[in-house]
Amino acid sequence: MPLPIESPADLFPYNTFGMKVHGLQMTRISTPEALPEVLENNLQQLPFFILGGGSNLLLTGDVRAWILKNECRGIVKAAEDDRYVYLKAGGGEVWHDFVIHCIAQGYAGIENLALIPGTVGAAPIQNIGAYGVEVKDVIRTVHTFDLRTGVFRDFDNSACGFGYRESVFKRDYRNILFVYAVTFRLDKEPAYRLEYGDIRKTIDDMKLPLSIASVARAVIHIRQSKLPDPREIGNSGSFFKNPELSAGEYGSLKERFPDMPGYRIAEDRVKVPAGWLIEQCGWKGYREGAVGVHPRQALVLVNYGGAAGKDIYELSVRILESVEERFGILLEREVQVY
Repeated sequence: MPLPIESPADLFPYNTFGMKVHGLQMTRISTPEALPEVLENNLQQLPFFILGGGSNLLLTGDVRAWILKNECRGIVKAAEDDRYVYLKAGGGEVWHDFVIHCIAQGYAGIENLALIPGTVGAAPIQNIGAYGVEVKDVIRTVHTFDLRTGVFRDFDNSACGFGYRESVFKRDYRNILFVYAVTFRLDKEPAYRLEYGDIRKTIDDMKLPLSIASVARAVIHIRQSKLPDPREIGNSGSFFKNPELSAGEYGSLKERFPDMPGYRIAEDRVKVPAGWLIEQCGWKGYREGAVGVHPRQALVLVNYGGAAGKDIYELSVRILESVEERFGILLEREVQVY
């Protein structure tokens, strides 16, 4: 039976910036067994483009590749012991739905990552994180298929090369390794992380009992109050990474800009909020035609309707240049640009 192929592939529904672009063709991958068939049927030797939820993606034009849409689903208990439970989740599962599933089962460790858009398969690629938690903290194994060699490859946590919004899957294997499943190690007893953001205050204000469900509710409330819904306005969440500086660099900047916030992440490393830097350069709430910077969160670039990807990209270049000119800090894009 031949692989079902959609050609051309309309990508408008599959990128949260709402860019009206196409791919050469698209196949929906619902089981890992379909992946070797893709290689067998790639008679034209087309490049591949792996697509999850499209929530960390800026498409600046049509994608001249075979789109592989990750729709591998399912959540199974792979193992457990006295302290942990190990869940294997399909790469096409919606990340937030997976978080809610774990909370309903009483499994802790990812409640601070509620409402992050995207899929389970994208989580290790980006090493998603929020409110003091990164997904690397709970990942046991990333299950992949190598689109160059046709070999299934498992990566344990140490082989994933996790960094701040980074991994080997993003740096070295982009559109090469298809993440069809991820195995997570979750706690049976929660170790609450309440010191970041307003989580503790929000739980108190909402008069909630302390539980992983309450932490998730607080995180959802905070995120909804600060970030625009991509179903209402095109965006991909935080567009830039928060820069990390040496303590000396931060100290020098603090003398010039006394209000500059910073969070010590190591003995000699300080993280500075990129949103603050961008706001100080006057970009918060900026709008030019169909593109702009969100009025409530300067980290978020938005498509008000009808913008092209190159318009968003060009705005990001101007923001990068202004921050570097004023502060001497070169920001990095968190969003993947194609």
